[in-house]
Amino acid sequence: PRPRPPAPPLPFIAALGAWAVGRLRVARDGLGFLGEALVLSLAVLRHPRRLRIGDLLRHLDEAGLRAFPLTLLLGTLIGVILAFQSSASLRTFGAEIYIPALVGVTLTRELGPLIAAVILSGRTGSAYAAELGTMTVNEEVDALRVMGIEPVAMLVLPRLIAGMLVMPVLTLLMNLSGMLGMGFIMWTLGYPVPLVTTQLQQWVTLGTLGGGLIKAAVFGLVIAGIGCRAGLSAGRGPRAVGDAATAAVVGGIVATVLLDGIFAVLFFRMAW
Repeated sequence: PRPRPPAPPLPFIAALGAWAVGRLRVARDGLGFLGEALVLSLAVLRHPRRLRIGDLLRHLDEAGLRAFPLTLLLGTLIGVILAFQSSASLRTFGAEIYIPALVGVTLTRELGPLIAAVILSGRTGSAYAAELGTMTVNEEVDALRVMGIEPVAMLVLPRLIAGMLVMPVLTLLMNLSGMLGMGFIMWTLGYPVPLVTTQLQQWVTLGTLGGGLIKAAVFGLVIAGIGCRAGLSAGRGPRAVGDAATAAVVGGIVATVLLDGIFAVLFFRMAW
């Protein structure tokens, strides 16, 4: 038989309504995923044996330990770039001595968590979406449900915990490597190392570092959740895995920037 002709396009108002209904359904499914993950997290707190420690350690290794070289490289380059650019601007006012303070505060409060979140989203978020998307396409997730095993408890919770735990560590590595790169540039400009360390001790406080680490933990949890959600909601076609990975990376980066703006307003209101 001949294929059916394509359906006529909807009028503008009907197409707008269909788009709105589709967005509401996506939001409903996302809220359901968050609620299910929260309920199962509370259940794991009551019964820790339900958490698969082997899977958690594997995800910690893949998301954290294997990302250390890339984090150290990018952190050093960011510190070098910030020091050079700051030197070119502050030399006009004779304020090059404040480069360590500027770079240290910028790294610990903003750039460290943000760049670490981009690394986690590009490496780990896409990997979570691709792995779970492949399982969804191969109907392995449906097989788990048929056997009475909750996919969120088995597949999602270890990844969420791993993402939340590795992000502060990646942020610390990013901050440390960036300050080392900045210190090297200051040394080449003729400033001694004790001067750099004194500036960092004076301006980079424990509260500044703690605020960045809190943001990093939230970023890691959100990026891991978006990656898992994209993988579990993948379609059935050959492009499903690629679309899920793309959605995980884009959604993770956009959510990170939005959360960073919210944290900036909160920290400003709290005078932190």
